Amino acid sequence: MSITLTDARIVTPQGVHGGWLTIEDGRITHIGQGAAPGPGHGLGGRYVVPGFVDIHSHGGAGGSFPTGDPEQASRIAALHGLHGTTTLMASLVTATLDDLAGTTSALADLCEEGLLAGIHFEGPYISRARCGAHNPALLREPSAQELTGLLKAGRGHVKMLTIAAELPGALDTIREAVANNVIAALGHSDATYEQTIAGIEAGGSVATHLYNAMPPLHHRDPGPIAALLEDERVTVELINDGVHAHPAMVRLAYDVAGPGRTALITDAMAAAGAGDGVYGLGTMKVNVTDGVARLAEGGTIAGSTLTMDVAFRRAVREVGLSLSEAAEIASLTPARVLGLADRLGSVAVGKQADLVVLTDELEVAGVMRQGAWITEPR
Repeated sequence: MSITLTDARIVTPQGVHGGWLTIEDGRITHIGQGAAPGPGHGLGGRYVVPGFVDIHSHGGAGGSFPTGDPEQASRIAALHGLHGTTTLMASLVTATLDDLAGTTSALADLCEEGLLAGIHFEGPYISRARCGAHNPALLREPSAQELTGLLKAGRGHVKMLTIAAELPGALDTIREAVANNVIAALGHSDATYEQTIAGIEAGGSVATHLYNAMPPLHHRDPGPIAALLEDERVTVELINDGVHAHPAMVRLAYDVAGPGRTALITDAMAAAGAGDGVYGLGTMKVNVTDGVARLAEGGTIAGSTLTMDVAFRRAVREVGLSLSEAAEIASLTPARVLGLADRLGSVAVGKQADLVVLTDELEVAGVMRQGAWITEPR
């Protein structure tokens, strides 16, 4: 099957240009400037950006990945797909080892079907002092041996582990993760600057939602934020919803880390796309009011109701990034984290035709995944 998209403003890492692109068998085969050489699907001058890549999401559309329910997982992926996310990783929360193994096995089936890009363990190896919306009763000291067992349940589809570097056994567990091609993400941590550096040296390469669930920056005690921002080996996740981080702090992280080390995420929970109400996140009860999710007990922020199109739009309007810069941190950089940047993450010849069509107001007008429309622009 072949399709040519014409009269488009194509957003590439090099900039934005008016032109056209041709897709054959799910891949981009030609990109041109100006008028297309033949007829095609006219986009009326709307923007074309790469499909968004979300490496940290717990749910949406009323569903939650930690349940392990395939129907809920499909519903979540469909909801985020409508908002431009064409590559989605399922994030779990702290649970018993048996529950984690069972959920992981169920979600691995969906990874094999191509619905999900992988599985992310956010817990149980995190700090009690910075556990956020995780059940503190279920937290555990890191164990390389335990992790190996959990990875077997994932059949190669566990892609990321969030861990607090200061915990006993953490450094060995980080090394075990990396040895098994699992990304070690440092977060939900009360680590010092020095302990965070040790975690990076052991193989930590991602900062789980920078700023959140970690000590704040201080001029005499820089803590994990400074260590994570300054190290060229670390990609920092940012929840750009205006609740988790002020736009000035998002801009600060971007200015230090640059587009190649900054990745927008949603950290979405079940209420994304489903409205206010009472929801579950693992074993925890969450109240959502005015789009802000907080634990029913204690009021701690409990994930977000964000979708990637909103995060992208805020990056342009509130943070002040160009369209190309916003596309890189919403698509190419997270694709690079997953080792998929050779196949997706930018609008380029030879790459998978995962595309989002945006209006002048940066609202989603159409979404394509692997050359097929999820929603077709009119």
